[in-house]
Amino acid sequence: MANELVGKVAGVTGAASGIGLATVEAMIAAGARVVLIDRDEPALQRACDRLGKAAIPLVIDLLNPQSCASLLSGVLDKAGQLDIFYANAGSYIGGDLIEADDVGIDRMLNLNINAVMKNIRDVLPHMIERGTGDIVVTGSVAGHFPVSWEPVYAASKWAINCFVQTVRRQVNKHGIRVSAVSPGPVLSALLADWPEENLKKAKESGSIINPCEVADAVMYILTRPRHVTIRDMVVLPSAFDM
Repeated sequence: MANELVGKVAGVTGAASGIGLATVEAMIAAGARVVLIDRDEPALQRACDRLGKAAIPLVIDLLNPQSCASLLSGVLDKAGQLDIFYANAGSYIGGDLIEADDVGIDRMLNLNINAVMKNIRDVLPHMIERGTGDIVVTGSVAGHFPVSWEPVYAASKWAINCFVQTVRRQVNKHGIRVSAVSPGPVLSALLADWPEENLKKAKESGSIINPCEVADAVMYILTRPRHVTIRDMVVLPSAFDM
């Protein structure tokens, strides 16, 4: 995909690690300048130091309303335009509902749903004015199947899947594509809550994928001809039973 994103500026949330960082690397390899958006300033700086001038750090805490609202202005101040917005940041809660606490539920729903909606709402006027743009959201296979062991997380991804598909139909007349990539289990910090035994079994059975494989899917979405929209791409480990 060399040079397919030359001249483009992308903004990626949750960019300091995992799927976000792997996608940043793929975008830069394809010629884009990328604004890496994350609240972890040291990790963000390490990534940008390694990736060079095409990687631009932007420290934002998406759970802080004032910080969240500064995303578009921060990107424009640093890069001058925004062609691609990848809403990737998210968190995870698994287990029985009765074991989930109020703070954890609120935090996850605010990050997985509210921040995504606010960010996309804020970047759309810029893209509409320019008559072009790409928005991609990290969903989950749990947004397509009622996963009984993660009801709070799955509910957040069902909500965001609906949001992506409704907004897509509102803005496609403006030349803006809106897509979701929905992975199965990915070897990243998001699975920090998984019991170690479950993670070990997933690795041994080949029922987990790497962040770079999700990044490949995002790049496929972004590099289709403008008249083609990949509405939703589900990316699963071949051995994953769902």
